[in-house]
Amino acid sequence: MPTEPLPFQILPSILAADFTRLGEEIRRAEEAGADGLHLDIMDGHFVRNISFGPDVVRAVRRCTRLPLSVHLMIQRPDLYVREFAEAGANLILIHVEAPCDVRNVLRDIRGLGIRAGLTLNPETPLECLWTVAEASWLDEVLLMTVHPGFGGQKFLRAVVSKIRALREQCPRLDISVDGGIGNATAAECAAVGANVFIAGTTLFRAADMRAAIQSLRKSIQAALGATEAKG
Repeated sequence: MPTEPLPFQILPSILAADFTRLGEEIRRAEEAGADGLHLDIMDGHFVRNISFGPDVVRAVRRCTRLPLSVHLMIQRPDLYVREFAEAGANLILIHVEAPCDVRNVLRDIRGLGIRAGLTLNPETPLECLWTVAEASWLDEVLLMTVHPGFGGQKFLRAVVSKIRALREQCPRLDISVDGGIGNATAAECAAVGANVFIAGTTLFRAADMRAAIQSLRKSIQAALGATEAKG
């Protein structure tokens, strides 16, 4: 008997928010029906850009009760997971490509009582996941659909086959996608197994974020319905 698809979630990415009025932007996302918020942490080494650190995560936590997904695009996540957990993260995602003991970092995150996940860059083979982790250690895998570091990039369609393969291997794992996510690309990813959709520009630059989130939901639901009909 086929398993029921996992519930899907839409997470606005704070990186695309107007930081001159961050509190208002967070409330706007909350009122628009976001399922959580995504925060990209960049150190200028692992990726070329620099974003923000634990203090901003802490400020966001004070503004909302929504779950916070914190994506560490940093060279040494092992040195910082406790700080981000204490700042209010509900999920910490680290990169499989990070030059540290990824196994130990995942254990540390779990030991702090929060969800743990791994991220793969677009060019990283899916097999690299299983060289550093077992599926039972992971709450989520984020498959980047752009090269990490900057918002507003074009969706990389080559990642779609990777999403499908991961879903076949792990039917009950949360699979998130980030980069170039709009109605059409979210539907494409949903059809092959993604269930967490991270969108920055599409949502924060929309004149009506509620309408934008509703439109994303409809596109995802239509794709899931079409997939079920084929099955």
